[in-house]
Amino acid sequence: MTKEQAFAILKEAGVLMEGHFRLTSGRHSNKYLQCAKIFRNTKFSEPLCAALAEQYAADGVEVVIGPAMGAVQMAYEVSRALHCENFFTERDENGKMQLRRGFSVQPGQKVLVVEDVVTTGGSVREVLDLVRAAGGEIAGVGAVVDRTGGKIDFGVPFKAVVSVEVESWEPEDCPLCREGKQELVKPGSRKV
Repeated sequence: MTKEQAFAILKEAGVLMEGHFRLTSGRHSNKYLQCAKIFRNTKFSEPLCAALAEQYAADGVEVVIGPAMGAVQMAYEVSRALHCENFFTERDENGKMQLRRGFSVQPGQKVLVVEDVVTTGGSVREVLDLVRAAGGEIAGVGAVVDRTGGKIDFGVPFKAVVSVEVESWEPEDCPLCREGKQELVKPGSRKV
């Protein structure tokens, strides 16, 4: 899939939003990629997830894991394309990421960790730690959208369907806050 084809799907799905947003990282941005919209229709999710899966097709992936909420459906779609199992992680009552519902990584099992959009990679790093603690082998990390423009380093292969650099600021440096014209919105799933 070309970058142009991927952006055409993202545009049709209504993924790109403009305004004043508080990201999961706490940073502010004038753009937000609501990747959850990809998963409202398989005409969007299937080709994007298949394009990501294709990048890991030769890596012997045995299970795909995505952090809840954003990557539950994505893990399923990518695993479907790779013909393997899929799990998801979720937060416990203390906010710590964990595997529940009978999901467990076996020692030596080859795991692909996926996320719909990567900004700081916080959730991905938590899942990587879980997999390593269980003795799993990390095949890599995959995303539909890499918001860092290729700058993030997980210490394992990281591949995305599209990579873009979207400007963001620490709250104290946010020009939108200084202008005071736009309400700050928190559209993501995690409470910050």
